[in-house]
Amino acid sequence: MSQKQSKKMLRIGELAKASGVRASTIKFYSEIGILPFEQESTRLARRYDEVKVIRRLKEIKKLREKGSSVEEIVKR
Repeated sequence: MSQKQSKKMLRIGELAKASGVRASTIKFYSEIGILPFEQESTRLARRYDEVKVIRRLKEIKKLREKGSSVEEIVKR
C-alpha cells in the first residue's frame, strides 16, 4: 500500500474531535498558513492529513506555551 493510500484524511470537525483543538482555531491556523490542508477546488471541504496535522498542532501548542506569538510562528 502506498503512503498516499494509507494516510487518513479528516474534515475540520473530525480533526477537532481527534485533536481536542477547536474547529475555529484549526480554520484560523489554516487560513494564515501554519496548518497544511488539501482542497481539490475552492468549493470543496478542506481535508487534513490526520498524522501530519495533529503533529503540527502539538508543535504549535508547544511554541505557544513557550510564549511564541502566532505572528512569530507564521514567520518560522
